[in-house]
Amino acid sequence: WSFAVPQAEWDKMSSGVSGDFGISVFFQSSNDLRVKSVEENSPAGKAGIKRGWQITKINNNSNISTSNTEMVIKAVFESTSTNFTFQKPDNSALDIMLTASAYQEHPVYFDSIYNTAKGKLGYMVFNSFLGDTTQIYNDFSRVFSSFAAAGVTQLAIDLRYNGGGYVNVQEKLANYIINASANGSVMMKQQFNDKYTQYNEVSTFLKQGTLNVDRVFFIVSKSTASASELLINNLKPYMNVLLVGPNKTYGKPVGFFPIPVGSWYIFPVSFRSTNKNGEGNYFDGLSLNHTVADGLDKDWGDVNEASFASVIKYLNSGTFRAISTIDQPYVEKPEVKAGNIILDQPAFKGTVDTRRLF
Repeated sequence: WSFAVPQAEWDKMSSGVSGDFGISVFFQSSNDLRVKSVEENSPAGKAGIKRGWQITKINNNSNISTSNTEMVIKAVFESTSTNFTFQKPDNSALDIMLTASAYQEHPVYFDSIYNTAKGKLGYMVFNSFLGDTTQIYNDFSRVFSSFAAAGVTQLAIDLRYNGGGYVNVQEKLANYIINASANGSVMMKQQFNDKYTQYNEVSTFLKQGTLNVDRVFFIVSKSTASASELLINNLKPYMNVLLVGPNKTYGKPVGFFPIPVGSWYIFPVSFRSTNKNGEGNYFDGLSLNHTVADGLDKDWGDVNEASFASVIKYLNSGTFRAISTIDQPYVEKPEVKAGNIILDQPAFKGTVDTRRLF
């Protein structure tokens, strides 16, 4: 897990400055490639591309399958210009030539409020704990203020592709989510090895905003890592935390700080984190309360998107799914799982503390 990055590259990535198409993809089936997310300020976002669109051709090549992931990676993540043919939800086809350019990422992808049998549900899709922290904090304030003003009593946070980022951004989001009764209580403990015990630290909750709920749903996947897992783990002693999604989380309960060496930063594994109860050894990932497909054929916030729909179903009926012989738990096919693991490799996964050793 330890790694090194040129300082110039890390400075851009950590502040949310990208220079690609702004599009990420996953396979829904072995030969069905879907747009899984789009950055709104990116070339793809400005072209109007949406999550859920199917990619039927790449540079006029229709041979798109889990056995040809190298071609997909090169075209989507490593090229400066690629022609895509999309099939939209209305079955119309659209050719779009994308050219890579610089843009500022916007990690809060989506937020909205829904009526359920258990009251109003506030839903937010959050994609990274890295980026322009001023922008992120302003978005947190806007979203949670709107939730509170609308009388939201149920909360769902979508972290399914969030690979982590800054510890302090995790703390900020945790303080918005936590219920008021936990204010001042232990959020987490960071523990270093016996040579750096002076960096050991205990963080406490400092409630932000006025939203006050006792239960939170997290939509997760194998792409949910590090700071995302830290957030979930820190809330568990105080709230009813329910996890839904296609897979349990990545499993990375350790963190880094950037240490400058020449023109590089090195990121050795530097600390481990535990919650109030000392829990934190989730190296195998955090387990799900309900396994359901990643609804890659639907846009964010669509009440028929499989993972989000399962949350709404629970709030309306008290169960995630009907118990029947034809309603079996979702199981991802091995070739799809393997292909998506490869497609997910370019994504950052880590928990970063900005304190320095030097």
